[in-house]
Order: sequence, then structure tokens, then C-alpha cells
Amino acid sequence: MSRPTPSRLRLRTGEVLRGSPHRRMHVGFLLIAMVLSVFAARLVQLQGIDPQSYAEMAAAEGQVHVTLPATRGEILDRNGHPMAETVDGRMVVADPKVTAKVAPELATILSERLGVDYFETLRRLRVTGEGGRFQYVARQVPASKAEKVVADIQEQFKDDKGRPFSGLQTERDPLRIYPNDTVAANLIGFLGENGKKGKQAATIGLAGLEDSFNTYLSGKDGEARYEVGAGNQIPLGDNTVTPAVDGKNLTLTIDRDLQFYTQRVLQQTVQKSGGESGMALIQDTRTGELLALADYPTYDASDPRSYPEELYKSSALTDVYEPGSVEKVLTVSSLVDAGLAFKEQRFKVPGQLHRQDRPIGDYWDHGTLKLTLAGILAKSSNVGTVLAADQFKPGQLRGYLTGFGLGDRTGVGLGGETRGLLPQGAAWTSQVGDRIAFGQSLSVNAVQMIAAVNTIANGGVRVAPSLVKGEARTDDGTEVGTDVATSRRVISADAAHETMLMMERVVDPEAGVAPRAAVPGYRVAGKTGTAQRVVDGRYDGSLTVSFAGFAPADAPRFTIYVVVHRPRAGSGGGSVAGPAFAQLMSYALRRYGVAPTGAQPNRTPVEW
Repeated sequence: MSRPTPSRLRLRTGEVLRGSPHRRMHVGFLLIAMVLSVFAARLVQLQGIDPQSYAEMAAAEGQVHVTLPATRGEILDRNGHPMAETVDGRMVVADPKVTAKVAPELATILSERLGVDYFETLRRLRVTGEGGRFQYVARQVPASKAEKVVADIQEQFKDDKGRPFSGLQTERDPLRIYPNDTVAANLIGFLGENGKKGKQAATIGLAGLEDSFNTYLSGKDGEARYEVGAGNQIPLGDNTVTPAVDGKNLTLTIDRDLQFYTQRVLQQTVQKSGGESGMALIQDTRTGELLALADYPTYDASDPRSYPEELYKSSALTDVYEPGSVEKVLTVSSLVDAGLAFKEQRFKVPGQLHRQDRPIGDYWDHGTLKLTLAGILAKSSNVGTVLAADQFKPGQLRGYLTGFGLGDRTGVGLGGETRGLLPQGAAWTSQVGDRIAFGQSLSVNAVQMIAAVNTIANGGVRVAPSLVKGEARTDDGTEVGTDVATSRRVISADAAHETMLMMERVVDPEAGVAPRAAVPGYRVAGKTGTAQRVVDGRYDGSLTVSFAGFAPADAPRFTIYVVVHRPRAGSGGGSVAGPAFAQLMSYALRRYGVAPTGAQPNRTPVEW
């Protein structure tokens, strides 16, 4: 027997027979060529031999358009606290080709667990044609809730092979929340569905800043688009992705904590007085920034559907009323600026003044009084104000009131703001002019009025009120915010100072009508207001009472305005709105660390 060769020995012992390097390279190239041939054959099939069959498949199944929602910008208070923010959410989407056969059962579950409308959901689960194989059935659902519902349905409706139900899925859909509930709801607003956007309803702002700045906040949704056939994405089909562009944040001048306190004080004031509604505003004297803007009643932005639609607004901008005697500070400061009067000027004030169509009287009965101009303001005498205003030249008072901003929108950025009413031309008769001098026969909104009073606090310069920090563009194209706020001089600094001295006497317990508006330790300048309410063009017997003022009077930091509509009979601006003003001013001064100036209140004489 011959002996085994060495090569056979290596094979028997399991050794790999190694060929030459050239042989191994040839084998590798052959394998690569075979793989490439497979891909090439598939490519030829798709693009050359049978493109029409795939196009027909795409046409039959359609294109899927999936919205990639942009993250909506947050609404923040001046300190960065969120007033409206976006958290992780989901939309529940259906493939009607799969869901149609069990649509009633699915619609029942979804309506019970997600709160969607049963019949609309049933329609979407069965729809064919428009929308293709993508129909949303719920929007902006908390992520954990949506995923749990879909997971339960996938388990419950498994097919006969035990595979999870494939008719429902979830997609990213950011969820809007309002962490402060009723705080500033009248300003913030809320979101909802309105109209169509592509293949699905759009979620947009329906009230407040969410509405006015909808485009600014919402950004631009993206889109994923792909073709499907036989239930699957078609290779080499029209598959594109347009990324979403997130919205911008909107920072407000509002101080969230001060807003909360203001709303609470306002609610207590309206309820205690038996009133119907009210407004309270706090403005930074120097910058014009609105630190608080409260309405009562209001609503919860997290649950707006539980409240009447008429509350989805800021009454401080949309509602007009006659301001009453608060307006007298504008009349008096204009007289002083025009050189027609001064604080110690003497007037004999009768109990009534017989003018044209009706006599003018004061809120209290009196004989002839000897009052200074300061006394007319401190006692809030209608008769004395008309006598002083007789010194105006024709059109002069109207010119000043226009300068103070009456009769024009403030443009803070909220929709629905009214201009108010400031008569002009032939409508400004002598009778109308008399009544305007003491605050009747004209109408204002509350933001207009606080900005006008703030002009006196700010040394005669009106600074436009702001609700937005920096600069932002509303949906109607208007640029608003502190960076674009304008200012103008309305009266001289001397006239503003002299008016302040007269306003300080209003809260003096010996001379004025509103001692309950005083803030211990601080000098306060203010003015009461009591006006008859106009309903359907006629006075209905009810009143609007108010108080406006600023402190420290000799170095103003804040201007505050409180208004209550329809308090019980016998109520007045000093007794109802005055105490609320004092509470709010005291809190604001403490919160911002404003110390008393240490100066004593002035003692300008009110009688002679």
C-alpha cells in the first residue's frame, strides 16, 4: 500500500486546502457580480420592464400624506413662566381599508375613551377616496393615553393568525396646555379646530393671543409624502419629507403672580359690591408695560367649552363705557397746560348749573361752595368742572383728549379692540361738551383710560401701552411690543406735576372723597369715577364706578385702574373701587420693592 501524500493528510485532519491568491480573488469577484446582477435585474424591472404596473399600483392605493406638526411656540410671562406651552401629544390615525369592517365597534371605543364624536369618527373609519389610507380620528391626545388606547385596540382586534390589529396607529401631535387655568385666560385664549388644512382639520387659535398671533406661534407644519401599494410603501416611489418649522415664543409684559392676585382682588370686589362685572389693570408708569389686565367674570383656558362664548375676550379692550369723573383729571390737566387755570384758582360753585337742555348737578346737594380748582377735583364736582372748562376755546378740549389717546385703539395686539367714542364736528354741541368735561357723553375702553391717566403720572408724556415684550407680528401684519411702542408729549411736565398735587387731595381723609384708596406710608394720587350706564342708547339707571391713580405720587412707579359695572345702589368709586386700588397698589409696591419717598403729602387748599 502506498503512503498518503502530505496534502491528503491535511485534508483528513480537517485542514482547509488553500488555493492560490489569484484563485481566491476570482471567486470573490464572481460572488459580487452575482449580487449586483440581482439588484440590476430588480432595477430594470422597476424602471424599464414594468414601470406602468407600479404606477398603476400607486394610483390604486394612492399617496399617503402625513402631517409633521410644528411645535407651537410658548406664551410666557415677563419672568419666563409658561402661560401656554406645548407638551408631547399624539394624533390617532386610521387606515380605512382596515378599519371599515369593524368601524362601529372602533367608533364606540374611541368615543368613550378619547371623547371624540361617535358619528364623525365612524365616517372617518369608513371613508374612501379623499384622504386615501390616512384619516385622523383624534388630535392632541396626551401621548400615554393615546398609545394605551391604540395598544388595547390592537390587542383586542387581533386577526385569526394572532397578529395585532393594524388599522390604528399614533403619530406625533404636540398638545397645548394652559398650566394656570383661569389666570390671564382673557388674554391668552385657547386652540381649537377650524377649517381644513390639507387632508385634515387645522388646530388654530380661536381666542385671545393664541388667535391674534396664530401664525407667529404656530410656525409651519412639515409633511411626509410617500406612495403605497398593496399596503406597503412602494420602492423608488415619490417619497419626500418637508421638515416642520417650529413656532416662536411670545413673551408678555404680564407678571403671572401679579395677574393672579389682581384677578382675585377684582373678583372679591365685584362680588362684595353686588356688581355684574369688572376690570382691573396695572401699568408700569415709565414703560407703559401692562403688568396685569384682569376681567371678571372670566373662564378656564383649559376647559373653555364649559363657559359662555361671551367670556372669550378681554372686556378691558372690547367693551366701552362712559368713564365718569376719572376723566376730570384729563380736563383739569388740559386747562393747566393751556394756561387757563391753576390749582389754587378760586371758583364759586352753585348747587346746580342751568345749561341748555337740562340742569347739571353734583352727586350731593349743596348750596354755593367756594372751591379751588384742587377742591373741585378733590370733591369731584361736576358743576365746578364745567365752570372751569368754560375757559376752553372751541375744539381745544377735544384736541387734548385725542392727545391722551381717547377715540383711538391702543393697538396692544389683541383682536376686537374698540376705538370708543369721542364726538367730533357737529356732534360736539355745547351740551355734549359740558358733559364730556366731567366724563359723560363719551366712551372709552379700560386700556385707553389707564394709558391716559398714566400720561399724567409719566410727567405729561403718553407712552403707548404694551402687552408684548420685544417685538412680534400679529396675523393682520401689525408690529407690536415694547420695542416698537411710541410716546408723545401731551401736556407739560409742570402741568402734570400740578395735576398730581390736586389728585393727591382726592385721597386725603379731610379734603377728598376717597380716603379708602390711601396706601399707608406712600403718597397716592388718584381720582374716583361714577358714571351712568348707557344701554341701547339710553341711560338705564345703573352705574359704572371706578378709581384710577398712581404711586408714589411724587415718584410714580405704577398706575392702577379698577372698574366695576352695576354695583348695588348707593355704591361709588371711592367706596367700591378705592379699596381695591389700595390693595393692588400695596401689593405691587411690595412685590417690586418700591420704598416710600419719605415726603409728606401736599396741603394744597381745597376751599377759600
